[in-house]
Amino acid sequence: MTRNVARLAATTPEPRWLSNEELAAWMSMARVLALLPSELERQLRGTCLNWMGYHVLASLSEQDRHTMRMSTLADSANSSLSRLSHVVRRLEDQGFVRRKPDPGDPRYTLAILTPDGHDKLAATAPAHVEAVRRMVLDPLDPGELESLRSVFDRIYVALGRGR
Repeated sequence: MTRNVARLAATTPEPRWLSNEELAAWMSMARVLALLPSELERQLRGTCLNWMGYHVLASLSEQDRHTMRMSTLADSANSSLSRLSHVVRRLEDQGFVRRKPDPGDPRYTLAILTPDGHDKLAATAPAHVEAVRRMVLDPLDPGELESLRSVFDRIYVALGRGR
């Protein structure tokens, strides 16, 4: 070992290794994080929407005038603006979304849910909600729902995304 490497090794703090309990909790969470997205994609198969497309339609449906700036929509979808543009282009091709310059600031582009997009979301949502209920909510005891939300809110903040 060279002197520089030895000096670096001597000054590098020991990692905070996971306890057995922490490791078990992390591995449980990691299994869900690895499996849930593909299960949600599988549930949407045959609807002509993928998870990201469904998320875009659902996000737009929750907004006044079913409209959001593309940059805000990208943030809410945890997506790059480039990736979101591809998703929205496919949704436009299907007639579910349209885009137009923001009249308040033409540097921005608005994504707008169309009536056909609203109808598609309304047709797809019941089965999707049932899948979310079956995979995530039903296994919980009534008192665990608030705990789950609280835990994920704190993790979201730790990821630098929330307040």
